Amino acid sequence: MANDTGTEVTGTGERRSSGIDYQTLLDTDTRPVPDVLRLQATQDLPAVQVPIDRYTSQAFHDLEVERLWKRCWQFACREEEIPGPGDHTIYEIAGLQALIVRGSDQTIRAFPNSCLHRGRALKDRPGSSVELRCPFHGWTWNLNGSLKSIPCHWDFPHVSKTDYKLPEFKVGTWGGFVFINMSDDAEPFETYLGDLPNHFDRWPLDKRYVQAHVAKTLHCNWKVAQEGFMEAYHVVATHPQMLAGIGDSNSQYDAWDNFSRAITPNMTPSPHLDYEPTEQEKLQAMFTTSLDSEPPIRVPENMTARQLMAQMARMRLQALVPSVTQLSDAEMNDSFYYTLFPNFHPWGAYNKLNYRFRPNGNDPGSCIMEVIYLAPFRGKAPAPAPVHWLDVDEPWTEAPELGPLCKVFDQDTINLPKVQIGLRSAAHKHVTFSSYQETKIRHFHSLLDRALES
Repeated sequence: MANDTGTEVTGTGERRSSGIDYQTLLDTDTRPVPDVLRLQATQDLPAVQVPIDRYTSQAFHDLEVERLWKRCWQFACREEEIPGPGDHTIYEIAGLQALIVRGSDQTIRAFPNSCLHRGRALKDRPGSSVELRCPFHGWTWNLNGSLKSIPCHWDFPHVSKTDYKLPEFKVGTWGGFVFINMSDDAEPFETYLGDLPNHFDRWPLDKRYVQAHVAKTLHCNWKVAQEGFMEAYHVVATHPQMLAGIGDSNSQYDAWDNFSRAITPNMTPSPHLDYEPTEQEKLQAMFTTSLDSEPPIRVPENMTARQLMAQMARMRLQALVPSVTQLSDAEMNDSFYYTLFPNFHPWGAYNKLNYRFRPNGNDPGSCIMEVIYLAPFRGKAPAPAPVHWLDVDEPWTEAPELGPLCKVFDQDTINLPKVQIGLRSAAHKHVTFSSYQETKIRHFHSLLDRALES
């Protein structure tokens, strides 16, 4: 195996991979390529180094709670989790709970999960009810948050229905996702999203259902965890079985206002290789994602592995997505992984993947990673899959609903607790990011700095 030594980008002085750049690869597509894949966006990002204590410090975690989680827009649930009036679910972040309720008027509202009497959580679990009644003393609110009744109201002359309406968090929806913001001073939801919805116009996420939802506690900071899924730089060391069929170091990275994107091409070899794989070897590399599978087909002599995989993907999706015949080879093959600040990671095209990373309570050394598969459907949407919780020491292979990728997730997450141990043990004070391949991480830390300084 050779090392990708890179090459200078003419006119900029920057260095990029010596492999084929993504825009050149798009020129070989057998279908018209959508404009969104032709976009390129770079920013002047100063965060080449960040202090280690932002991954390990209790004080830094506490600062994130006050200035990030209590102020930012964040993905809380899917709309189909609360399909009918009275349906509710609970979103928890760093010990804070939001009760998300669909009202009789079909409006989705979010309230602090706290009774205005003596603070008891109004709901303990997802469910459905015609009202919001505190189990402790019976104070009751309507689904819209207005006070309905108080036992012995005569003993509370100072409590008026006007003043004791449940406080509301701000709510926004996009692509079937429900977002909340706990701050009264939140920026408008549409401003927060920016152009992200336009990127997904061709791949509508509200036309999907939750096919699988797996959650697992990890022994690392939430930022350590999500940063492991924001670049392809780790592939050469962590997923070497894929190198014949993945363009890792020649991925494209872009950053906009509150979101970023990486594009990793598939069915094209890694620039780290010192030989040119055959088309069959490229196909084999992606089938060995599962580490033990053999491809059931051979690449025809008149096709490339990239063209064959695109053809197979169109055939697989034809019954669910009639427009799939118009989609490019790139959309059928490549990985488009977005990050919407601070912790939501939807994937583009018809890849099912979505990630969310959250602190596990108030422990800066523990987090919750969620993998959500969103699949297209025809007719009536199937019921969303319930959350499958894995114990901290259970491998992802105990979640067979994730298919072959569960073994890849095991490869990914085996590193993460070791990163946390290393950060605590470090004599140096900073972690260091690359100039280009870790663009998304640098962009994230720039946004985090801005949030914490506000």
